[in-house]
Amino acid sequence: MNFYCVGGAIRDELLGLPVKDRDWVVVGGTPEELVAAGFTPVGKDFPVFLHPDTHEEYALARTERKVARGYKGFSVYHAPEVTLEDDLRRRDLTINAIARAQDGTLVDPHGGLRDLQAHVLRHVSEAFAEDPVRILRLARFAARFTEFTVAPETLALMRWMVDDGEVDHLVAERVWQELARGLMERRPSRMFDVLRDCGALARILPELDRLWGVPQRADYHPEVDTGVHVMMVIDHAAASDCSLAVRFAALAHDLGKGETPPDILPRHIGHEARSVALLDGVCTRLRVPTEVRDLARLVAREHGLIHKALELRPATLVQLLERLDAFRRPARVDDVLAACEADFHGRLGYAAKPYPAPARIRLALQAAAAVNTGAIAAAVIGEGGADAIRERIHQARVAAVTAAIDAAE
Repeated sequence: MNFYCVGGAIRDELLGLPVKDRDWVVVGGTPEELVAAGFTPVGKDFPVFLHPDTHEEYALARTERKVARGYKGFSVYHAPEVTLEDDLRRRDLTINAIARAQDGTLVDPHGGLRDLQAHVLRHVSEAFAEDPVRILRLARFAARFTEFTVAPETLALMRWMVDDGEVDHLVAERVWQELARGLMERRPSRMFDVLRDCGALARILPELDRLWGVPQRADYHPEVDTGVHVMMVIDHAAASDCSLAVRFAALAHDLGKGETPPDILPRHIGHEARSVALLDGVCTRLRVPTEVRDLARLVAREHGLIHKALELRPATLVQLLERLDAFRRPARVDDVLAACEADFHGRLGYAAKPYPAPARIRLALQAAAAVNTGAIAAAVIGEGGADAIRERIHQARVAAVTAAIDAAE
């Protein structure tokens, strides 16, 4: 048996980046031989084994044959006679199809080193077209390796895959998995640029795709185009090292602007409610995790009001905090405000402008949270039921916020 380190580990090593995981290909071996050598089998669809000491993954060299639509529609063949070159040919991009032998020799039959040096994302073979997930993976790599460009022939192949309907067979969980990973890269906007260029975004996220070309008021949005604005917002969230939930909220906060009636453009009255409705559909379709969906709903619904925090009456501020469930989950307020900050700064010429709204929200929260709700409940319990207690607590919080704002001013 011969062992070769392959894929992302070699790519990142050659790029001078930290190597997180190493994957290995075994040529000339059988499952029985690996088990006899102490490896633990873990693969379901094809033989993958964990090294007895390092626990790194070792997969038998294999080939694949397309037998049905979608990313699961493959018949996998592995045998000792399958060569390293056969295995590398089934990989997605040339930069991921470089191997290193145990003696340190690089094996690069598809020009991956050349494309690394030229900063090009290029498919290895026509087999790329057999797996629609590869479109998402390439788009994610574009968001990570921001100086790389997509080879023209690869972009043409991706467009053909979209036109052929292969993208329509993507499984929701895989779409979300790749989108989530792409959102966590250095410049998430590049992922969506690639998906738009090949036409896949209109199939995967039509609610987002339709935002390009939708105008906004230039006095609020000098960049005008809604799609451009949303890309600036998610890149700002990425630059601020925000969590996945915050980045997804930044991505989805303005979905409703794609359904603004044409006769009121470039105003977007009521887009918050439309955004929530569209967001619910997206999250159901893609099976977005509940905590990610819930934060995105709050941001979509409340971001317009939060931007006006300095203009809001104390009672309105307290009502906002109550809708955010701020008194039970104060940490989530920070996430909501982080998404709103990205929304504010993600506009042309706004990157360095001061954004005072979060300070006012936090001041109100601090003051309102200091109210002794237990004492109020104990005092009111004989005067009425739960509604009376809630109202008295609300009034006390409004009074506390009023005093805090007066003192700050």
